[in-house]
Amino acid sequence: MSVYKITCVASAVSLLVACGGGDNTPDRGSLIDPAATLTTLTAAQIDAATAASGLQAISGKAKCDVKVVGLNYNTIGVNSEAANASGVMLVPTGTACTAAAPLLAYARGTEVSKVRTLANPADGETFLLAAVYAAQGYAVVATDYLGFAKSTYAYHPYLHADSEASTVIDSIRAARNAAGAVGASLSGKVVLSGYSQGGHSSMAAHRAIERDNASEINVVGGAHLAGPYNLSGSLKVPTAVAGVQFFVPFLVTAWQKVYGNVYSDVKTVFKAPYSDYIETLLPSPTLTYTTLVTTGRLPGAAGETPNQARDALFQSAFLTDSQTNNSNALYLAAKKNDLTGWSPKAKTLLCGGAGDPTVPPAVHQKVAKADFDARGLTNVTSVDVDPFVQATYGPGGKAPTDPTTAAFATYYGGYHGTYEPPFCAAQAKAFFDTVK
Repeated sequence: MSVYKITCVASAVSLLVACGGGDNTPDRGSLIDPAATLTTLTAAQIDAATAASGLQAISGKAKCDVKVVGLNYNTIGVNSEAANASGVMLVPTGTACTAAAPLLAYARGTEVSKVRTLANPADGETFLLAAVYAAQGYAVVATDYLGFAKSTYAYHPYLHADSEASTVIDSIRAARNAAGAVGASLSGKVVLSGYSQGGHSSMAAHRAIERDNASEINVVGGAHLAGPYNLSGSLKVPTAVAGVQFFVPFLVTAWQKVYGNVYSDVKTVFKAPYSDYIETLLPSPTLTYTTLVTTGRLPGAAGETPNQARDALFQSAFLTDSQTNNSNALYLAAKKNDLTGWSPKAKTLLCGGAGDPTVPPAVHQKVAKADFDARGLTNVTSVDVDPFVQATYGPGGKAPTDPTTAAFATYYGGYHGTYEPPFCAAQAKAFFDTVK
């Protein structure tokens, strides 16, 4: 889950661009359109943008130019029916980057804009991938998911582990299918990562590949960043997370479409006027995080707390039952999409920031790590980047503590979507360098 802005990076980039296992679908990962090279970002251009934004202290200077390639590929939907998804492939190129590259399959954070694609060099998340990974010699493929951009799927099955996994797995196949045409030399080694929703997606893909596709896809490492791995446990937490008015209705309505039994009447879940349109609101073809609120389509005006936004949106009886009743349909759906109870074979890194108000590590990362530890796994490590976030963005090098101040609102408003991602990306890159 992520209001993924990387604001300072995106603004700098604007200067730059101005100048199959287990199913019977044989063509999963095949390209629908020829892989299209959109542009090539030179190392000098990347360095200029990272220097201007401050990212270069994390990314380092670029070693490679980066070719930005648009993909549109075949995949499957939640019932293994034929579907498609789009995405981007970032190809390291240039005289210093001729060696065969490991392939990073990446899953992005939550998006509410249906038209957004990562096949856009001005996108902040895409540029972060280019600067931290592709410009350092990694080939990258990143999916837009079902229901976004060029995908014609009827909806986005948000935080549905199985379809997240299949979409990521088929992006790997698509990148391999595109490699020859776009001049990419791949080593055969694959690493997996994703941020926020993408951390859930990349871990789901990691689990599925090792279970079903190990002979086809050689996963050598997984770095899962700020992901909601303990969805059922998160429903029990009485305090709403930052961004609750976006993420929870997206989850509830998506799981209703997937499972058909989360509720029998939308009005028993959502209050008016939201109940009149919430089932078709997300993702939106025209609205963004900001305009969903400013137009009144979702609550969350300035000064409104997450609890207030949640209580304006949801019926109290529904909230109480989902928090307290282990037979509640939403809770049971969440259990199906938890990512505990499995044992990764490849080395695995979990990353997050202790102060994250949207995907709190105490609810997700620490629970996942404890679950891995309980089975005696020694190949899973966990890192907290909160000290880096505080030192860089906290007033006086510390997180603000007074919730009534503007500094508090700014700091925690930017934590999950802007401050935390580059630090976790840097941790992932350092981790991947040990296994590539």
